[in-house]
Amino acid sequence: MAYELYYWDGLQGRGEFVRLALEEAQAPYVDVARGSPGDGLGTGAMIAMLESRSDPWPPFAPPFLKDGDLVVAQTANILFYLGPRLGLAPRDEVLRFVANGVQLTIADLVTEAHDTHHPIAGSLYYEDQKDAAKARAADFTAHRIPKFMAWFERLLEQNPAGDAHMVGDALTYVDLSMFQVVEGLRYAFPRATRPFAKRYPRVVALHDAVAARPNVAAYLASARRLPFNESGIFRHYPELDHATR
Repeated sequence: MAYELYYWDGLQGRGEFVRLALEEAQAPYVDVARGSPGDGLGTGAMIAMLESRSDPWPPFAPPFLKDGDLVVAQTANILFYLGPRLGLAPRDEVLRFVANGVQLTIADLVTEAHDTHHPIAGSLYYEDQKDAAKARAADFTAHRIPKFMAWFERLLEQNPAGDAHMVGDALTYVDLSMFQVVEGLRYAFPRATRPFAKRYPRVVALHDAVAARPNVAAYLASARRLPFNESGIFRHYPELDHATR
């Protein structure tokens, strides 16, 4: 039975972290909101799940995953669920919780990246909060990106199993998510991320290794991989992209 992934059509967003895991594992899945209403799919089907009165625990927002009768919400929680089933989690139970902690930290970074262009309210357009966005982005590029990236670099450096993976000695969903983080930040802040290869060589090496994996490379070259755009989490507004020393 195919997994059902629910996320907004037309953008990568937080759903992309789940897609990368499914694609790397070659797991059968349906991207529900991208499907045809005639097949019982589409955005309407996703909205119906969110507004369900029959499910005692409806998801608050996408992404969420349906596996049979089970609905799993929140990106990190979905990956924590999928990881062992897709062979993308550490074999050691303790390290699975470590991986989940790293993924939750990635989620914090993703939220802060989003808030550079929506610092006041998600209900307002970017154009309604540009001055606040400039101030928020200046701090994000100068202080927050380096703080997060230095920690990720240190995890790779200190991994007892070697610096090829974030947690343990084999590919996990956390490695795939780190690839997406680097891709997103490079798209949104090309000037600020220019020093990445010099400052965070292990993170960049991990990114490049993930991109070269056959299943990931095939996905990136396919129509299923939507391009970044200014409706997603990682948005490129030149006025928010501050070069860093």
